[in-house]
Order: sequence, then structure tokens, then C-alpha cells
Amino acid sequence: MIADITEGLIQEYQRDGFLKIASFLDAEETAQLRHAVEIAVSERSERIPGFADGGIIGDEYYDNVFKQRVNLWRTNDAVRRFILDARIGRLAARLAQQDALRLYHDQGLFKAPWANATSWHIDCPYWAFHSRDAISLWIALEDVTMQSGALYFMPGTHRSARFDNVMIGPNVGDLFRVYPEWASIPATCVQMKAGDASFHNGLTAHAAGPNMTPGTRHAYAAIFMPDGSRFNGARNVLPQKLFDALRPGDLLSDDDFSPVVFSHDQGHH
Repeated sequence: MIADITEGLIQEYQRDGFLKIASFLDAEETAQLRHAVEIAVSERSERIPGFADGGIIGDEYYDNVFKQRVNLWRTNDAVRRFILDARIGRLAARLAQQDALRLYHDQGLFKAPWANATSWHIDCPYWAFHSRDAISLWIALEDVTMQSGALYFMPGTHRSARFDNVMIGPNVGDLFRVYPEWASIPATCVQMKAGDASFHNGLTAHAAGPNMTPGTRHAYAAIFMPDGSRFNGARNVLPQKLFDALRPGDLLSDDDFSPVVFSHDQGHH
């Protein structure tokens, strides 16, 4: 695992709102993670633990964008060991320039053969907190090409983003009705080899193409929130019991649901 990063790459991330890291995992690590994530996904009928949703949200377009299984780390020990690795937390904290980060959630994102495009969106407005410094990790568990559903990013959009957003729906460019000033920005397609990864800011506009191949595109992602983030009233992936106990403005500091993955004060956990 690549555990360190240059100052220049930190600056690139801060400027563009995303960064690709080639060979983030070596071949053995990639194979182990893929195996763990595939098992974790196969163990789960629900999209989000405790939501009793049968694995779908009932939106015909969205349910054919990808097979999404959230918080695999809470239901699979091998995935848990991987994503709570202190090296990942430290790297994410350095890129985001944060003194401490918590894991918000992870997910398997399996884009089936001939699956729909993931339309342009920004992530953070969906979540149960608002932050300009949340950071997501996205790992290719196999080669991801333009044909199989590679990610696209719009450089710099995290700097002018608000917490206005659109849902992931059939109109790929709906986001640009909300942010017309972004519509002329050329997008960067990030194709990846197995084990490559990208990090992106929670307010960076991004999308993924359709899967135009007969194979599934396997990816694993995780979201980290700055320690000290506060509840904004949205349930998103929160368990019902935790959601019911929170009031807008409360700290999201439940160590069981969102453990600290890096803290400058303590080196790491």
C-alpha cells in the first residue's frame, strides 16, 4: 500500500479536488481486498444495514446504475481491518489537510454489465453532515476503462460548490442546471488499473460512464469526514437508533458508527 505522498501531490489534490494514485495497492493486496469485498457484498441483501430495503431504492434508473452495498466494514471483519488501517487514515488526512478524520461509511459499487451511467453529482449534500473538507477514496478492484464505467471529475469544482445538488438520475447533465457555470469545464476521465485509487473532495463534481462491457466493474469506496463534523438533519446511512438520538448541530462522534481513523494528537488509532 502506498502510505506516503509528496507535498506536490497534496497541492494537486487541493487545487483540483481529486487525485489518482497509481498502484495504491499491490497485486496481492488488491486480490485480497477484492475477495473480501465480494464476500461482504454477497453476504448482504440490504443496501444499508438495518434499512430493510431488499438492496434497492425502487428507482428503476438508479437501481440499474450499480449494485451498492453500504457499510461493509460493519458486517465483514476483513473489510473492517482494511479500511481502518492507520496508513489510509493518515494519507487521507494529509490530502484533506485535516488534523483528524472519522470513517463516515464505505461501500461496494459493482456496475453490472450494460449498467446505466452515474450522472454528474456531488457527494456531500447527500450525507448527514456538511463539510468542505470531506474526502472519498475509490479503489479499482480490477482494470476500469472508459468502456466499463471509469470515473470523470471536473477539476476545481469543489471550490465553488454549494450544498445544492441533484439526485443521480437519467439526465447525465442535470447538475449543470444547478451549476450552469460548470457546464463548460472539460472533464477528466480517470481510467485505472487494478489496485489504482483516486481520492476526491466531497464537493468535487464527478460522474461515471455506463458499463458498455459484458463484465461487472468492481470498485470499493470509503468516505472520511473531518472530526468535529455536525449532524445536518439528513438520515442518509445513519442507523435509525442513532438518527433518532441526534438533533441538527450535534457532533457526529459515535465511535462505534464513525470511528476515528487518524488523529494528529495521537499519531493514529
